[in-house]
Amino acid sequence: MTLALISALPEELQAVLDLLPDEQRTTVAGRAFWQGHLHGQTVVAVLSGIGKVAAATTATLLAERFAVSAIVMTGVAGGVGPGVNVGDVVVARTLLQHDMDASPIFPRHELPGYGRSRLETDVSLTARLAQACETTLGHPADALGEEAVRAFHLAAPRVHQGLLISGDRFVSRTAESQALQAELPDALAVDMESAAVAQVCADFGLPFSVARTISDRADDAAHVDFPRFLTQVASRYSAAIVAGLLGA
Repeated sequence: MTLALISALPEELQAVLDLLPDEQRTTVAGRAFWQGHLHGQTVVAVLSGIGKVAAATTATLLAERFAVSAIVMTGVAGGVGPGVNVGDVVVARTLLQHDMDASPIFPRHELPGYGRSRLETDVSLTARLAQACETTLGHPADALGEEAVRAFHLAAPRVHQGLLISGDRFVSRTAESQALQAELPDALAVDMESAAVAQVCADFGLPFSVARTISDRADDAAHVDFPRFLTQVASRYSAAIVAGLLGA
């Protein structure tokens, strides 16, 4: 049994790689795959790159070349749902590509050939991932340190579960965020990769789960120092959540 760990940005993945005592690097299709062990579990960690095509290519390689048995994705996202705040974590139960539109041949958002717009994550794996997130966010200073908790006002971060949407554009304007909220009122957060990985996993019958740390509200009011948030919060959350998932 081999678990794949994917992130889109180098900083997100590095904290996870730091947990691996014996990683060995292999390069396939211009991507570096690190194979090793974490708390007795065989893992493959990889940087997907940004966007749906890059993520889908990476997930396909994990299925075909590395024969992984499940995929877990971590990283950052923009919050769009009410009460989904910076420093919270969204665990996806369903995923949708908000920019998929083959209408009028198919209804907007529907994946041609699938007969649906939403893909579900694996129930069992997602329950375990959500529990790891709850444990991590229950004591944020343990993962982040007191300084980061104070700097980003993370005294009471929350875990949200539900719809995560993905698309090939970076949502950072209030008008666009509000349009997504109106169109998909149950959406919690938006990113650029997760729904594409979910589609590949559906094709290969692979269990998939994803947890995204909220770095901003995907609007004009974003004021967080993103590079600092990425290294001091999101990446540390990812490492703690993965360690918790594997029973550390």
